[in-house]
Amino acid sequence: MASTVTARPGYGQLLRTRGAWTFLLPGFAARQPFAMLTISIVLLVQHTTGSYGAAGAAAAVTGVSMALFAPYSGRLADRHGQRAVLIPGVLVHTASGLTLTALALSHAPLWALFAAAVPTGASVPQVGPMVRARWGVKLQGSPLMTTAAAFESVTDELTFVFGPLLATALCTAVDPAAGLLTESALTLLGGLLFAAQKSTQPLVTLDRHARVEHGSALRVPGVRVLIVAFLGIGSVFGGMQVSLAAFTESIGEPGLNGVLYGVFAAGNMLSGIVCGAVAWKVAPQQRLVVGYGALALVASGLWAAHSVLALAGLGLLVGMCIAPALITGYTLVESLVPAGARTEAFTWLTGAVALGQAAAVTAAGQLEDRFGNGAGFLVPMVGTLLALATLLALRSRLTSRPRTRTVARGVGHRVPVAVD
Repeated sequence: MASTVTARPGYGQLLRTRGAWTFLLPGFAARQPFAMLTISIVLLVQHTTGSYGAAGAAAAVTGVSMALFAPYSGRLADRHGQRAVLIPGVLVHTASGLTLTALALSHAPLWALFAAAVPTGASVPQVGPMVRARWGVKLQGSPLMTTAAAFESVTDELTFVFGPLLATALCTAVDPAAGLLTESALTLLGGLLFAAQKSTQPLVTLDRHARVEHGSALRVPGVRVLIVAFLGIGSVFGGMQVSLAAFTESIGEPGLNGVLYGVFAAGNMLSGIVCGAVAWKVAPQQRLVVGYGALALVASGLWAAHSVLALAGLGLLVGMCIAPALITGYTLVESLVPAGARTEAFTWLTGAVALGQAAAVTAAGQLEDRFGNGAGFLVPMVGTLLALATLLALRSRLTSRPRTRTVARGVGHRVPVAVD
């Protein structure tokens, strides 16, 4: 049952939601390693191969693998419970990350790195979507859902402030492999801690008569539009990770990479805080279009920046534009998707970001290797402009429709059961 809130919900009310802290703290610990993964792979493989193209390709394989397997993981979590999916996942991810590290340090061929990158990406724990699904259960139908989406975006970006900084510091000051080793260890500890919180996980819906496809989140047209939008956001993350690393190395200050990326993430976090504190009167569909237009405009200027201060300033603005788009997209899921498919829907969006990031890492790496001079920053520009065009053309699909027919076919007859 949704919590009772005032007309102007805020973070204080959200954090007083009964039982919230039991999954918030473990969830924060469990998602921290995710922000370290891509940059740790890029820095390690670039060190062992000397090529940003090879490093970007290895990271891209990880991202593509995650994007392909994340929705399946989300669907399994909806059907069998989060804990049943999370525990095997963190064990496989830890083993795969350690294998990838060993292969890179032994100068194994690129195909061997790719082979290890596949299970590493496929087993990335989908903690963020799982936390969002738990909020959906706690706040069903409540005005606090937008605040919760903002809070989760801020939490994600807080990890992206500390994660890249920590990974870069470990890889540059300790050892090139230290970032990925730490990511694997934190995934194991944080993931198991989050999995232990059984009382707040969503109830599993069972239906012996309906086929799984009837409840798939991908069947909702609005979800497919959001996937395209989130692909564009992923292109910003991936393009900036590689391009900032190449830029800071070209000026002889590789340690600034984590700082610049942290400024970008800080902009995202700060705007996310503001976004969640505002009592919005504008429809989320309109907010998404306006916010995405601003993102595309600012991202288009990255390629022209050739100084630390210019990149820091533009990176801050790009980050401030990303948060509203992410928050609004996740908020729309609550109105577009039935409760029994929301974890899957959230993982489709998370996977879209990872897939866009993977493609951007590959493209930006190739551009930096061939042309240098910030050519990789063209990737965020192209990615966001294409996504914006799609969003403008198909924005009508983001309006929720009555679910009477869908409920009759599969959702309404499902029986909730508790699963350990």
